[in-house]
Amino acid sequence: MMLPQLKNLIKIDDDITNDNYGHYPDKRPIESLLYYGLVLVDKPAGPTSHEVVAWIKRILKIEKAGHSGTLDPGATGLLPIGLGEGTKALSVLLLGPKEYYALARLHSHVSSDKLRNIMQEFTGEIYQRPPQRSSVRRVTRVRSVYEFDYLENYDRLVLMRILCQAGTYIRKIIYDIGEVMASGATMAELRRTRVSNLSEQNEGLVRLHDIADAYERYKERKDEEKLRRLILPIEHCLAGIRAITVRDTAVDALCHGAPLAVPGVIAVPNDLRKGELVGVYTLKGEIVGLAQTAMTKEEIEQNVRGIAFVMKRIIMKPNTYPKAWRSKGEQSSNVTIPSEVDLDKLENENAEEF
Repeated sequence: MMLPQLKNLIKIDDDITNDNYGHYPDKRPIESLLYYGLVLVDKPAGPTSHEVVAWIKRILKIEKAGHSGTLDPGATGLLPIGLGEGTKALSVLLLGPKEYYALARLHSHVSSDKLRNIMQEFTGEIYQRPPQRSSVRRVTRVRSVYEFDYLENYDRLVLMRILCQAGTYIRKIIYDIGEVMASGATMAELRRTRVSNLSEQNEGLVRLHDIADAYERYKERKDEEKLRRLILPIEHCLAGIRAITVRDTAVDALCHGAPLAVPGVIAVPNDLRKGELVGVYTLKGEIVGLAQTAMTKEEIEQNVRGIAFVMKRIIMKPNTYPKAWRSKGEQSSNVTIPSEVDLDKLENENAEEF
C-alpha cells in the first residue's frame, strides 16, 4: 500500500530497491514495528498522558515510547503514541490542527444567539495565556482557532466543536467566554478527535486492554493479525508534510547526518519550495528522517551535484542499509559527508517522552 504522501511525486531519476535491506512499512516484522510504530490510543478519563505512555511501554515490553500533545487527566480521546525511534516523528503533528468536542457549563442561562456571537469573536487569531496549572511558561501568545461551532445545548450545558492550532487551551477559551458573558463558564468534559492528519473517524482509536490482548495473543500463539491492526507504521503520522524519495545507496549516509546531494534524489513534489520541511523516504516507503529543502525541483533537475536537502531530524537507525559512502572528506557519487556531525543532538532531538 502506497502512503498518500508518496503519491504524485515527480521522478528525477529511476532506480530499484534491494529487498535484502529495510522493510516495506506495512510488512515490517513485529519487532521492527515496535521500533517504528504508532498507536492511536483512546485515552480514558482519569490517568495522565504520561501514565498511558508508561502502560503502553509495560504492555508491549519496550523501552522507549512518547506521546504527542498532553491531554489533561479528565480529558479523553486521541493520544498518538510513537514507539521506539518513532517518537522522533511526532513533532510533525504539531504543525497540523487539533479538533476537540467540549461540553461547557454556563453559570447562567444565555441565549444561543448571544453565545454563537461570542464564539465568533474567539474564531481566528486570539491572544491566550496558559492556565496556572500548565507545563509551559505563562506568557501571552497568539493561537489560531480555525472553526468554532455551537452544536447543541441542554439547560446550561453547551456542546461545542473547536478546530484549532496546536497549543491552544480549550479550558481557557471556555473560561474567557464566561468572562465576556460576565456570568462565567467552566469546561465540564473534553474529547480530542483529531491531531493533524490523524482522526478517530478515519483511523479508529485503540483501547489499552485491546493492545494488551493483542500482544498476549502474539506472544502466546504467534498470531500477529490483531496487533498489526492496532499498531500503525510511524509513517502514518507524517502525511501532513510532503515527501521525497532517495536511492538505497544514500540512506545510510543520511542516517549518519549527511546532507542529501542531487545524485541521491529519486522523486520530489512538483512545486518543491526552498526552506520547506519534507519527509525523506526510501524507495520502499520507509521514513529516513526530516529534511529542509535547499533546492527547487527545477534546480535539482538542472544540476548534477550540490546539496539538495539538509537533514534536520534522523528517524531511521544507522546501518539499516549498507554503507555506500567514504569517510575522511572523500565523496561518493550519491552523498556528501560533512566534516562534523553532532549525531547525539540529531538523534535525540525531540525524542523525549513529553
